[in-house]
Amino acid sequence: MTFKDIFKKSFIQGFTRYDATPENIIVVFVISAFFALYIFFAYRLLTRRTFYSKSFNVALPSLVLITAGVILAIQSSVVISLGMVGALSIVRFRTAVKDAMDLVFLFWAISTGIICGAGLAEISCVLAFVLTVALFVLDRLPVARAPKILMASGSGYELEESIMEAVRRHCKVFAVKSRALADGRIDIVIEVRAKDEAALSRDVASIAGVSSSTLLAHDGEVTY
Repeated sequence: MTFKDIFKKSFIQGFTRYDATPENIIVVFVISAFFALYIFFAYRLLTRRTFYSKSFNVALPSLVLITAGVILAIQSSVVISLGMVGALSIVRFRTAVKDAMDLVFLFWAISTGIICGAGLAEISCVLAFVLTVALFVLDRLPVARAPKILMASGSGYELEESIMEAVRRHCKVFAVKSRALADGRIDIVIEVRAKDEAALSRDVASIAGVSSSTLLAHDGEVTY
């Protein structure tokens, strides 16, 4: 027997050592289902409600179980593992991920399925604990204060200067985002960072000629 035959034999045996008994398979899927439910509730509680997607959240536990099943099949035979690689290589996923947090939970679900399928539930437990604490702490860590959007409308083009004077009294940082003029009316949108937002809204609304003053918050990107 040549070295090539010995290496080939040991390589194939290394992939066929897994005892795929019904009991082991059931245990793997029960553990995977537990972590799948944990990820389901973690996504629901840790993500912002404005970005919450029920269909995506339902898909996360399914990914855990599917990945665990794939890993079980790969461990049972080297032939199946090579066939699985070829089959998955032709799959193209074109669904856009809308939020970066969705990508984190997506990789978390896939990694948990791989770890549970490999029989390393302890790693999945540590990963779930550390990642949950990290996401909870980082999400509530004050990094930057999001600006507000001030929208004011009124009659008369000269209102812009009066509105800007009121904004300067309450804000050190502000930026005009849009300015619409039509038929003697002005609609202006300003990004503001005010200490007393209620006072700013009252001052703008009290300007003669201003018909409406609205201050909005947004959950978009924060500029420093």
